[in-house]
Amino acid sequence: MEEKKYTGRRKPFAKASFPVRPKFKDLDEKQKLKIIPLGGVEEVGLNMTVFEYENDIVIIDMGLQFPEENMPGIDYIIPNISYLKGKEKNIRAVIFSHSHLDHIGAAPILLRELNYPPIVGRDLTLSMVKHRLEDQEKNSSKRLKTVQINKLTDSFNFGSFAASFFQVEHSTIDSAGIILKTPVGTVIHPGDWTMSRDSNGKSRIDYLDLSRLPRPTILMLESLGSIDVRPSATSEEMRANLEKLIVEAKGRTIIGTFSSQIERVSWIFEIAARHGKKVALDGYSMKMSVEIAKELGYIKIPKETLIKVNQLDKYPDDRVVVLCTGSQGEGNAVLSRIISGGHKFIKLKKPDTVILSSSIIPGNERTIQRLKDSLYRQCDNVIHGSIMDIHVSGHGNREDIVQMLATIKPDYYIPVYANHYMLKEGAKLAMENKFNKDKIFVPDNGQIIEVTKDGARLTNKKVPTNYVMVDGLGVGDVGQVVLRDRQAMAQDGMFVIVVQVDKQTGLVKASPDIISRGFIYMRESKGLLFEARNKVRDIVKESTGSGKSVDPDYIKNNIRDQIGQFLFQKTERRPMVLPVVIEV
Repeated sequence: MEEKKYTGRRKPFAKASFPVRPKFKDLDEKQKLKIIPLGGVEEVGLNMTVFEYENDIVIIDMGLQFPEENMPGIDYIIPNISYLKGKEKNIRAVIFSHSHLDHIGAAPILLRELNYPPIVGRDLTLSMVKHRLEDQEKNSSKRLKTVQINKLTDSFNFGSFAASFFQVEHSTIDSAGIILKTPVGTVIHPGDWTMSRDSNGKSRIDYLDLSRLPRPTILMLESLGSIDVRPSATSEEMRANLEKLIVEAKGRTIIGTFSSQIERVSWIFEIAARHGKKVALDGYSMKMSVEIAKELGYIKIPKETLIKVNQLDKYPDDRVVVLCTGSQGEGNAVLSRIISGGHKFIKLKKPDTVILSSSIIPGNERTIQRLKDSLYRQCDNVIHGSIMDIHVSGHGNREDIVQMLATIKPDYYIPVYANHYMLKEGAKLAMENKFNKDKIFVPDNGQIIEVTKDGARLTNKKVPTNYVMVDGLGVGDVGQVVLRDRQAMAQDGMFVIVVQVDKQTGLVKASPDIISRGFIYMRESKGLLFEARNKVRDIVKESTGSGKSVDPDYIKNNIRDQIGQFLFQKTERRPMVLPVVIEV
C-alpha cells in the first residue's frame, strides 16, 4: 500500500489517551512467545505487531490507516497501544520494514507515548521517520535512538530476540524482510513484498535460505495480493512502456505516481534527460521524498533536467514532464487541483498525456473512478494500468504466495496486512496447496498467538485494539459518540433553536432564532420556520406553565424531542436538533 499526500507541518499533538493495559492473570509468561497484531489484519493499513518473550518486546512497524467514509473529519487512525502501557521499559526495539505511511505513519505519536524506544531500519526508512517527526514537532527527531541496517547481513540482539534481515522487493527501494529468532521459534516477516520475475518467469530473488532457519518457523506473509490472479508485468516492460509514452507525447506528459516510488522517479529522470526533456516536480511528499533520496545517493538528477513548476511555460509542451502526487484522487493533491482548475501553473489541455502510474489502494476505487472520468473529459490521452502495463504492483499475487510457501516451507503460516477476507483467501490458497489447515492462523486485531516449545496456537485472548482516531491536534479524543453526531449532521444536517425565556414569567421573549445547516434552505422554507417558531413558544409555555420554575435543561429536552418529531412529520428527515435556552 502507498501513502496519500501528507501536507505541511503541524503543531505537537495533544497527549494520547490510551487506557492502562488489561491484566491476564492466567497467562504463564515463561518460555512463551506472544505474537500480537495491534493492527493490519482487519484492514489495509494500521500495520503494527508486538512480539513478546518474557520481559522483552520487539515491535514491527507503526503504521496509520486513512479514514473510512463513515469517519467524517478524521485525519487518520493509529493503533491502540494500551497493552504496552506500563511495559515501556521492556521494549527493546521498533523495527520498520520500509517507509510507507501504513508502516511508519503513526511513529511520531506512538514513539513519544512509549518514551522513544530504539528504532531500526534502513537509511531511507529512518530518514523518512525522522522527517515525519520533524513535521509534527520541530526538533523531536533528536530524541530518537536509531539503529541503522547498513547491510542486509547485519544482525542485532534485542534481549531474547536475535534480529536479522533478508532482501525483499516492494514498491520502494528501502524494504527489508525481518527474521526474529527466539528460544521457542523463528518468525519470518517479509513486510510488504512482491516477487518480480525475469523474462523466463523465474523469480529474481531466491528465498530458499529461509527454509533452513531454526524450527519451528512462523511465516507472517502480507496477503494483499491473495485475490489477484493477474500475472505481473516485469519492470523492463513497465520501463519500456513509460519511455515510449514520454518520447511520443505530443503535449505535456503529466505522471501521477506515489512519492515513494524512488526507483521509478529515477527512471523518469533518466528517460527525460536522454531525450532532452525537462522534469518539474510538484507535491509536498514528492519533493520531500526526492530530496531525501538525493541526499542519500539513490537519485542523481542532471541540473539541466530539473525545472520548477512555474517555469513550464518557458518550454514547448512536448518537451516537459510533470511528476506529481495525487494518483489516488486525494482532494488536495496536485493532480486533483490540476483537474479542478485550481492549480496555479498547470491547466489541462486536450493534447496532454496523463499517466496514472500506480495501483489502486483498496477503498479508493470510487475516488479513482471519478478521477479518471474527469481526466477523460479534459484530455485525449489518459493512460492507466487497466489499458497498459505502466505500474508493477508492490504486492505478491496468488502465484507468488504459493511459491513463497513452497520455497520457505514454514511450520506455521499467518497471513497478515490485509482485510479479513483477503487473509482467508490466503489461508485457502495454502490449504489448496497441501498446507496443514491446523497450522494456519487467521487472527483478528489484538488476538494473541502463543508459541512454546510444544508448538503454536491461536488463542481466544485479546488485547484492546479499538481505533484511536487523530483529528487535528487531538489524539483519541474522538470516539463513537462524536462520530455518530458527525454522521447524523452529515446525513440530515442540524437545526439550531435559540430561545430567550423570561425568568419571572416563563414566557418566550422575542421571536426564537433558528439556524439551519444541511437541513433546509431557510429562504425557501419560511412557512416551516414560522410553524417551528410557534411550536417552540408552545413548548416553552407548556414547560414553564402552572407555576413551574424555569428549568433550562427541562425546556431544552422538550424542545429537542418535540421539534424533532415535528420536523420529521413535515419533512421525513431527522436533523440534529440543538436547542439553546437563555434566561433573561
